[in-house]
Amino acid sequence: MQRIPMTAEGHQALDAELKNLKTVERPAIIAAIAEAREHGDLSENAEYHAAKEKQSFIEGRVAELEDKLARAEIIDMTKISGSKIVFGATVTIIDVESEKESTYRIVGEDEANIENGKISISSPLARALIGKEEGDEAEVSAPGGARAYEIASVEYE
Repeated sequence: MQRIPMTAEGHQALDAELKNLKTVERPAIIAAIAEAREHGDLSENAEYHAAKEKQSFIEGRVAELEDKLARAEIIDMTKISGSKIVFGATVTIIDVESEKESTYRIVGEDEANIENGKISISSPLARALIGKEEGDEAEVSAPGGARAYEIASVEYE
């Protein structure tokens, strides 16, 4: 069973989503199905079919979250330090061509949100940065061709 790395915040977010699905969404959809059944013929009841489809989605997501939480490996960010880039590092990089500076934190797959400056550990950029240090260059294969980035800083929160 492969472990899934994530931060404590990421674990809490998945746990909160799971609790919401089980305590709010699931009971609401059960009530909606019961109400739709009262409308008569199920074969032509659009409300019933929509509710059953939503129930299927919710049950699938519950199973997925339970699996991820069971396999979660919570990385304690307070115990990570050093100059090499590893999971949890906040990295400032500079595009060698455009000289555009960007800052990203390397997090678990479910926590990734590029708008919030968080990239997945499995993303091509994160994989290129892992193991590098401040001052190193990382080359990333992108759809528009290879891009080179200079690592300006590495920090751990």
